[in-house]
Amino acid sequence: MDGSSAKSLSIANPSESNLTSTVLDQDLRILFLTAANPGAGTTTSALALASQLAKMSSGEVLLVDASQSSTNLTQQMGLTKERGFRDLLFNTQSPPLLQDCVVNVSSLPFHILPNGRYVRGTEHLTPERLGPLLDQLGSQYRFVVIDGDAVYSAADTMIISTQVDGVIMVVRSEDTRWEVAQAAVQRLTQAGAKLVGSVFNRRKYYMPKWLYKNL
Repeated sequence: MDGSSAKSLSIANPSESNLTSTVLDQDLRILFLTAANPGAGTTTSALALASQLAKMSSGEVLLVDASQSSTNLTQQMGLTKERGFRDLLFNTQSPPLLQDCVVNVSSLPFHILPNGRYVRGTEHLTPERLGPLLDQLGSQYRFVVIDGDAVYSAADTMIISTQVDGVIMVVRSEDTRWEVAQAAVQRLTQAGAKLVGSVFNRRKYYMPKWLYKNL
């Protein structure tokens, strides 16, 4: 679907994020961004990385909102009524098609898969649920960037981190203690996740000014 009703965004290239070369050199296709603490700027970094990959590669890029936060990308873009990630994973009664969930916003160089409108009950995310969807996304897109929740705030984070090609840790300098970040990294690696890089976010606000101005 097109995103004519979605709120527009303009993408800035943050100086602290230069992961594109690493991603291209290692041929990593599906990337997951997480953090040690909520509010570290994971969504900002996911937007920037998706934009950079779209500009530096010939294939299409998809940004997936897998965050359950009340301030996730889906909320901020006004896409809460659209089907998306949760519907594709959990709506087994009337599962939607991928093309009916993906949003194409004309001002963005990549597609967006919103978090979705399906209300989860007791369903748990498992590798068996997630794997086939990631395979489908990887077959249709050159790169898939997944914006996720912090390591200690959602059980889904650990499942997603072990099913992707690479995990990127986002750290905000003001309130992420080194010990907490180190423990989060250790937890991911012990679970079998592949850490491929980090973003050191120095901003003092949750989302950058350029994003607030364009909402």
